[in-house]
Amino acid sequence: MTEPVIAVANVSFAYNGSPVLEEVNLTVGERDFVSLVGPNGGGKTTLLKLFLGLLVPTSGRVRVFGTDPVVSRPRIGYMPQHANVDPRFPASVTDVTLMGRVSKGRNFGPYRRTDREAAWRALRQVDLYEFRNRPFADLSGGQRQRVLIARALAAEPELLLLDEPTASLDVRMEEELYGLLKELNARLTIVLVSHDLGFVSKFVKSVVCVKRRVVVHPTSEITGEMIQEIYGDVRMVRHDHRCAEGGHERQEGGQSCQNS
Repeated sequence: MTEPVIAVANVSFAYNGSPVLEEVNLTVGERDFVSLVGPNGGGKTTLLKLFLGLLVPTSGRVRVFGTDPVVSRPRIGYMPQHANVDPRFPASVTDVTLMGRVSKGRNFGPYRRTDREAAWRALRQVDLYEFRNRPFADLSGGQRQRVLIARALAAEPELLLLDEPTASLDVRMEEELYGLLKELNARLTIVLVSHDLGFVSKFVKSVVCVKRRVVVHPTSEITGEMIQEIYGDVRMVRHDHRCAEGGHERQEGGQSCQNS
C-alpha cells in the first residue's frame, strides 16, 4: 500500500490556549488535488503551516512523506497568502523566482547555474519564461501570481501548498490559474486554500471542509442560507469530495460542505 503524502492523526492545535483545530484526521494521497475550504479563522492556514512544520500540534501527529514535516520541507513548495514581495522592489521575474531555491538548503552566496536553470524551468511551466528579465513590478496581477507559483516550483517540490493563490484575480485569470494547477497536478500533489467553492470544484479532486473540525453533510441537508450563516463567503459545491466526520475520513459523492 502506498504511503500517503500527508497523514494527519488526531491533531489539535491552539494559539495561546485558544483552540483552532480539534481532533483532525486527514490523509492526502499522491497526486491528489485538494482544496481546503471554510470560514476565516476556521483553521485552514494553520493546517497548511502544520503540513510545513512551521507549527507543532498541541496533540496528535502530522507526517509528510512518512516523516516529520520539518524533514520533508525541502520536498515542499509553498506559496503563502501574503507573499513577501514588494512589487515596487527593483527585482526581475528571475530574481523573485530564484527565492524559491532557498528552501533547497543552499548556502549564502551567489546563485549557481543549477539554481537559475531550475528557476527558468519553473517559469516555463507557468508560461512566463519570456518575461524572465522583466521587472516584477511591470507584470499584471495574474502574471505576478504565476511568478509566485514559479517561485514555489523552483524548489522542485513533490508537494505544492498554496494559500489562496487566486486572491484579487478576476474570473478569467482565476480560471487560467486553476487550469495551470490542473496541469501541474499530473506530476505534483497539490493542496490549496480557497474561498470560492463553486469555482474551484471544477478543478480539484477533493474538498476538505475546515472549521476547527473537519466535517461533511449531505447536499440534501444544505441550503444557501445555511452555507451563508456558517461559512460566510464560501459558496456551495456539488461534486465528489472528501471530508472527515466524527474523526474518521470518508468519501462521498454529490455533497456539499457544512460544519456543525
